[in-house]
Amino acid sequence: MSNTLQNLPATPASRRTFLKAAGVLGAATAFTATLAACGSSSDTSKESTGAVNKDLSIEAGISYSLSTGFDPMSSSGATPLAANLHIFEGLVELHPATREPYNALAKEDPTMVDDKTYRVTIRDGAKFHDGTPVTTDDVVYSFERVLDPANKALFAQFIFFIDSVKKVDEKTVEFKLNTAFAGFGPRISVVKIVPKAVASADQKAFDAKPIGTGPYKFVSAAKDDKIVFARNDDYNGPKPALAKDMTWLLLSDASARVTAMQSGRVQAIEDVPYLDVDALKGKVDVESVQSFGLMFLMFNLTKAPFDKKEVRQALHYALDKDAIIKTALLGNGEAATSYFQTTHPSYSKASTVYAYDAEKAKSLLSAAGVSGLKLTLTSTDTAWVKDVIPLIKKNWDAIGVTTTLEPLASAAVYAPEKVGGLNYDVVAAPGDPSVFGNDADILLSWFFRGDTWAKNRFAWSDSAEYKEVQTKLTAALAASEADAKGLYKEIVDIIAEQAPLYPIFHRKLPTAWDSKQLTGFQPLPTTGVSFIGVGRSE
Repeated sequence: MSNTLQNLPATPASRRTFLKAAGVLGAATAFTATLAACGSSSDTSKESTGAVNKDLSIEAGISYSLSTGFDPMSSSGATPLAANLHIFEGLVELHPATREPYNALAKEDPTMVDDKTYRVTIRDGAKFHDGTPVTTDDVVYSFERVLDPANKALFAQFIFFIDSVKKVDEKTVEFKLNTAFAGFGPRISVVKIVPKAVASADQKAFDAKPIGTGPYKFVSAAKDDKIVFARNDDYNGPKPALAKDMTWLLLSDASARVTAMQSGRVQAIEDVPYLDVDALKGKVDVESVQSFGLMFLMFNLTKAPFDKKEVRQALHYALDKDAIIKTALLGNGEAATSYFQTTHPSYSKASTVYAYDAEKAKSLLSAAGVSGLKLTLTSTDTAWVKDVIPLIKKNWDAIGVTTTLEPLASAAVYAPEKVGGLNYDVVAAPGDPSVFGNDADILLSWFFRGDTWAKNRFAWSDSAEYKEVQTKLTAALAASEADAKGLYKEIVDIIAEQAPLYPIFHRKLPTAWDSKQLTGFQPLPTTGVSFIGVGRSE
């Protein structure tokens, strides 16, 4: 029986081209009418290409501290999300690097009973880290706790199409959907299976000391120090741990990460500073992977003149994006020509592309009746963002806009005093929902479905264009691959023209690793690192 959901694309042969073919091909492209048949096994050519000593340890340098706990119902921090990929499993998982779906706790491909009913059988002999067997009661509980509005689970928005989950027998769970969704299998990867007895008894304790079924067990964590993992020797799934244990050093200081890599203290680091890429290349492997991860401009549509699309468009046209990328990111990005990056399967060039045109920007402001515009540009204080925003100010000042910069900690940006209370002019900030999944519906829904962003943060939800986007998002769920891609193109065209929130560029993410010490390591197209299928070389 295959552990690969076979109606999805095969793993690409080259790391440098995997994004062109990998991932879920839009919410509606992943599955055909039947999902029950078995397919060829997944390509693991990159996961154990050399001799591995399973008694050795892995050490890594991580760029973010622990901002949340580990409970997969509520964890949203970049570091715990990456850790949870090793601690927990969903019924289906996406390979962190290739984004290729494979059956994890599911024994075989989900069975499509009809277009609104799926059944999933759990893997024989699966155990939680405390030694208790995984049951269908645990699976039902794991989904119901996310769906329960009282829990305000972050991931509920990603499984909105599930109406109910019930136990069929000791090995099978049935899902009833409220709308047909062709991408059912890959999408349920956002829900990780937890032990009902433990998680329901003391959620706070479970959040601090998680128990899953993944290849690594949680040992300990300290907010600004490290996370320690141990191999799960009871694991019987498709991606066993290839190291005795792991230690992730939480090194938010960029120079500390680089020093740890140069000294051999760690075998891999994420988030290599752009200035250090060339220096590290002479000593270890470094690769910048094109990601969806974007820097966006978000406008407060409750405030004039930002309620006029011409003003929003003008501020985009005024940006010399190529120069910004070259100067601030040292070329590690691509100017946005769509909501999606060019390597994404759902990419289509938007009908409105904001190529640098200062004169057009001035003309649009004039046509909107705006002169002497003064604004405050609020931004997060991430290091690379702080390199970008002075260049934005320079471009806007050049067309006669008086720009005041306001860099804040991320939590302060989204607090009720600022974005949360619609108390701002324009925001420049990073975002990357691809950590949750790579299909077009997830990437669009993060900002443009529900209340969190479109209603509460940029106030677009009462517009006719927003309502049209909702209709098209829903229609794409059950559409054919070609029709879905066409609908996503129409959505992108609306968002690009209206630009309530729209990318300036999509970043490349530099990762460094020592291929002489690590076997099977791949840099990710998202924040974080993965040691799924990775071992230490002899």
